[in-house]
Amino acid sequence: MFPKRLSDGYQAFLDGRFHNERKRYEELGESGQHPEILLIGCCDSRVSPEVIFDAGPGEMFVIRNVANLVPPYEGDAKASSYHGTSAAIEFAVSALEVKHIVVLGHASCGGVRAVFDCAEPLTRTDFIGKWMSQITPVASAIPRTGDRATDVRRLEWAVVEHSLKNLMTFPSIRDRVEQGKLELHGTYFGVATGLLFLRDPVTGEFTACTSQPA
Repeated sequence: MFPKRLSDGYQAFLDGRFHNERKRYEELGESGQHPEILLIGCCDSRVSPEVIFDAGPGEMFVIRNVANLVPPYEGDAKASSYHGTSAAIEFAVSALEVKHIVVLGHASCGGVRAVFDCAEPLTRTDFIGKWMSQITPVASAIPRTGDRATDVRRLEWAVVEHSLKNLMTFPSIRDRVEQGKLELHGTYFGVATGLLFLRDPVTGEFTACTSQPA
């Protein structure tokens, strides 16, 4: 049986947002999408980019996966390989010609914590472990302070940095960045606090972009 929560939510959408923005939806249906922002975030249910940035339909092209990871460019990938994240990035950059790419990390990321704790595989196939193994060298390179909360947060920030670096391995992205047609941004969301941190592209430091929410 289809979840009642979704049926009720859809009805609320029809009566509310769709009704109020019907002209916008009609335009999107007829003319297609033209977002200027590609946002790469985590599939964590607590971190919804459209909610955090109060985005309307058609404003952001969103890619979500475990731990907001961008794999390195693989131009000679085998035909049998599937690269969902890379394919979506390619579409956003080459077809939609977005002007900004935002990597959104977040606090309390289960994938990052699993790497930090060297957790056992969840299943025999361990898809998550293989996916998260991309940042094992990143975790190994970060000196630990002894304070768990601090060290996990530093790794979460480092994952954002890692994804930004991997984005630059894509020739289409590198060319557009060098031509000034595309900008890359690192961000981090505090689930419990609501604070958004922005990464300084020069220093690499993350700073809250506003004061503590009321």
